[in-house]
This record gives sequence, structure tokens and C-alpha cells, in this order.
Amino acid sequence: MRRWQQIAGSPLEQDVSPKAVFLNRRAILTMGAALLASCTRHAPSEPPGPPYPAPRNRAFSVDAAATPRETAESYNNYIEFSAQSKELPRTRAQALPLRPWSVVVDGLVARPRTFSFEDLLRQMPFEERVCRFRCVEAWAMVVPWTGFPLAALLSLVEPLSAARYVSFTSASQPDIMPGMAVSEYYPWPYTEALTLAEAVNPLAMLVTGAYGAPLRAQNGAPIRLILPWKYGFKSAKAVVRISLLAERPETFWNTLQPLEYGFFANVNPSHPHPRWPQHTERLLPDFRSQPTLPFNGYAGAVALLYSGKEH
Repeated sequence: MRRWQQIAGSPLEQDVSPKAVFLNRRAILTMGAALLASCTRHAPSEPPGPPYPAPRNRAFSVDAAATPRETAESYNNYIEFSAQSKELPRTRAQALPLRPWSVVVDGLVARPRTFSFEDLLRQMPFEERVCRFRCVEAWAMVVPWTGFPLAALLSLVEPLSAARYVSFTSASQPDIMPGMAVSEYYPWPYTEALTLAEAVNPLAMLVTGAYGAPLRAQNGAPIRLILPWKYGFKSAKAVVRISLLAERPETFWNTLQPLEYGFFANVNPSHPHPRWPQHTERLLPDFRSQPTLPFNGYAGAVALLYSGKEH
């Protein structure tokens, strides 16, 4: 077990989230609640308007130009719509109905809820963040996302003390997702998970937009997860359920290929990969080679979660 975790670039589970950091999640949840209070104190009774463009949070800026929107919307891994092609999801995903949409938040919480998309527009503190995005296949982008901290949503359901993990389930509609029919051996639906300490880190974000406009279907609309310090497969698309759990759940890619898709999957140039060398990356749109940064350049915000051990 220790060997494959080191190969996959993942920490040993006992090395993750030192007690002081884990307990600090409550402070982060409190911060999320304060953000919500400031946003909803004078909430209008009429239906919410679109939050685009949202105010940009400069604290999350990066020293790199944003990837052209055309590139980000035409080069996508979305295996529900195509297990092989990065171009086909752009057309196939348009069949996915984006309204009505709701997200169930349940499990070890004091107040399980089902949020409609309109609820989220009305209650969440939307902002724009320009973030690095890194695929385990060693290609990279820089994307201006619009969304809100995951901690802000979790604060509304009040995680119980027994909660240690947060799982995410993506939409499963085989009749309009041809990739699900072609790849029948995959453990559908698509699932991912984080430790609770990772989930309440301020970098963890749920997004509904990009490039100052609503998120496109091929990019995971209407709502997806963004974790800029991790490889992209951790960022579940088209999220329909978020569950808080006491035990670590199985996840889609980790179940299939644990040596290639570690549970933690933090961007780590020092760890080899069975198929894709990780010490450099190819930045779109021209696939220019550049060094891979530890934690994708976000070490200052997340390294303490992993106690300085293997990640």
C-alpha cells in the first residue's frame, strides 16, 4: 500500500491534515457563514440575476495570461460524452439539459438540503478567480472561473463532528451521454472525494461560470468543482450530489487505476507517473513546455494539509 501511494504521488492517509489544520476547518466554515450573511442580508425576493461578470478576487491571481476561451471550450476531457476525444464533448455535451438543476447535500450534516441552481445564485458569494488548471496528462491551462468557496456551501448544512470526507457525484444520463454506453466497464456514475480539511480550504471552489459568462456544458456546467492544486480529474463536473462521510469512499479513477490516479492527486513534479512524466507541463494553446510547480503553484495555501510528507 505504501509503495503505490508513493508512486501515484499521494500521501499516506495518516500523514494528511494535521490535527490543528483539521480543527481549523471550523474557522473556515464560520468564515463561509459570515460571507453568506453579508451577501444574503438584503437578498431580494425576486428571482436572482446571473452573477456574470462577478468581481475578481485578486488574491487568487496568477502570473500568467489566461488561456484563450476558444481553447478552453474545445479541449476537454469529459468521458461521459467521449472516452477518447477531447473535441467531441464540445458538441455532444450540448444535449445535457442544464435547467432545472439541483444539488443534494447530505450525509453527516445537521441540515441536509437540496439546493436548486437558483438557490445557489441567490445565496452564494460569487467571485471570479484566475486559476491554474493542470491535467494529469501533463497539459495545462489558466482559466478565469466564476463561483464561490465550497466552504460557504458546507457552512449551510453544518457538518457533524464525525464527518471526515466529502464526496461528489456527477450527473448520470446514459441516454444522452454516449461515453457511458461505450465504456460500460467504468464504475458509473463519476465520483470524486476530498478530505473535509481539503474541502474547506479557501482554494476549493464550486464554479458556474468562466470567462465572465455562464459555464459551457463541455466544461462541466451547470456546476462543477475546481481544485487548482490537484490534477483535473479530481474536479468533478455536472455535480448533482455532495455527501459528507466518516469513511473514505471509493472514487471513479482511483478504483480503476490507483497507480495512475491517486486519491489525493496533488500536482507533484517529483513523483513519476506510469504514463505521463510530471516534471514539465504543456501550456495551451501552443503546448509550450514549462516546469511543473509543486501543488501547481499553490503550496503556500495547501502544503500544511499534508504535513510536509509525500503528496
